[in-house]
Amino acid sequence: MEINRAKLKDLDQLAPLFDGYRIFYKQDSNIEAAKRFLKQRMIKNDSIIYIAYENEVAVGFTQLYPLFSSVSMKPMYMLNDLFVSLTHRNQGVGEALINRAKRLCQSENNKGLAIQTAFDNTAQLLYERLGFEIDTDLQFFWSHTK
Repeated sequence: MEINRAKLKDLDQLAPLFDGYRIFYKQDSNIEAAKRFLKQRMIKNDSIIYIAYENEVAVGFTQLYPLFSSVSMKPMYMLNDLFVSLTHRNQGVGEALINRAKRLCQSENNKGLAIQTAFDNTAQLLYERLGFEIDTDLQFFWSHTK
């Protein structure tokens, strides 16, 4: 398996994975919108996307968004997206992608890596196995715009 930072040349293989991720979160499929969204993230350099390849086929990805901790006065990343194709689950792809993100945080001397996920996402077992802890100190509130 090979894990690289995604570039524009990866869009055609990355977009179906991203679309699958969105479908998992009960969104309608829209490959063209997925391509546009990912292309903007890359062009604007406002996220880091790692893509996992097995035999030159994209099998998973993770997308990290930069954040800052005012309390520790350090940067950090939010691992907002993680998806592995159905045919490659339970083969270490998700773990490899998370470990690549953790190495980035270490290399940049960041505060750490946060993960946002659904309450019922079974990947939480993987996160806990890799040393992530549920944050019981903070609570998040959302105001949705329409």
